[in-house]
Amino acid sequence: MSAFTEEQILFEDTLIKAISRASPPEKVAKLDAAKKFDDELHAAMAQLGVWGLGVEEELGGSGGTNIEQLIALRALGHLSTSTAVFCVVQFMSTRLLKDNASAAQKEKWLKPLAAGECKASFCLTEAGGGTDILRAMKTRARRTDGGWLLNGAKMWISGATTSQFYVVLARTSDGKTDGVSMFIVPSDSQGIKATEVETFAINGYDTCQIYFDDVFVPAENLLGVEGQGFRQVLATLNSERINASAVALGIAQGAMQFAANYAKERPAFGKTISQFQAVQHKLANVATSLELAWSFLMDTANRDDAGEKMDIASSMVKLASSNAAKQAADVGMEIMGGAGFDTAMPMQRYYRDHRLYSFAPVNDEMCRNLIAERYFGFQRAF
Repeated sequence: MSAFTEEQILFEDTLIKAISRASPPEKVAKLDAAKKFDDELHAAMAQLGVWGLGVEEELGGSGGTNIEQLIALRALGHLSTSTAVFCVVQFMSTRLLKDNASAAQKEKWLKPLAAGECKASFCLTEAGGGTDILRAMKTRARRTDGGWLLNGAKMWISGATTSQFYVVLARTSDGKTDGVSMFIVPSDSQGIKATEVETFAINGYDTCQIYFDDVFVPAENLLGVEGQGFRQVLATLNSERINASAVALGIAQGAMQFAANYAKERPAFGKTISQFQAVQHKLANVATSLELAWSFLMDTANRDDAGEKMDIASSMVKLASSNAAKQAADVGMEIMGGAGFDTAMPMQRYYRDHRLYSFAPVNDEMCRNLIAERYFGFQRAF
């Protein structure tokens, strides 16, 4: 895979060892079955400064570029998928605060978040609006003495039952792109109810619906510019797609390596199945797709760090990475056969968890739409 600097190689090695110590495979399987968040792994990653990657040290972060974030995301995707999904939300939250918060907000909210002392959830989607949330958004905030009253409901929100605060988007005036504002909302505010949705994947990180019933939000908790919240979020979408791609490729790497190791040991017809050409070719195809997607991802991340416009590339690499993860998980299950159904083994978890990235943070069809529109200049298809 693409070369790292010596410091990045050391960071990756340290990170993998720390994850393996804090959450060996049998523990990951147990937490996945129990649908519990890995608090010990969260604490271990905080000690290594993972949650503050991409945030300047003076703001409580660990510094670093996109590449350090990708290293962490890929390692977690390989070894602890649910924590990797948490990491995508973490980096999204710290980015929004870093780019839009006031000095006082950074001191109160960003610093402890980057240090791993608290958790945040990003609240955009609703039951009737995902990709088209700008048109469908029903959550509203209206002015009141000293702040705002927030009403509505958000759906498919990650980590809402374990987060100390939410970054919430709500409509504050009529309009389309303009008129949506972003707020920092403590999760223990009066009028909030978060309920977990029963899902079949990403079991170690809760997915929730959140209800807001006349929730008072102090004026100082407006994040960024009133009416410009959706535009502020748009500025982070490329990095979110890049980060999601790294998790998808971590899942692909985990599925591929586990299948290859299994094939070397599984006997059949007097040899191991790793000696069968059909098995070799399937894994060779997976490895090729994985290497190409990772190289593309590294290039995209470096160019994004350099300030280049990466809307097309980030959509392409997200599409390539989700496809590589699907291919790896499918092949892994085919090679393992009935053993792939064993919940004590990680293959069934890779098979379930990779599906998230076929529709998140934007679905593959919308990636194709953007590529067709902006790469070829085709008329918008939706």
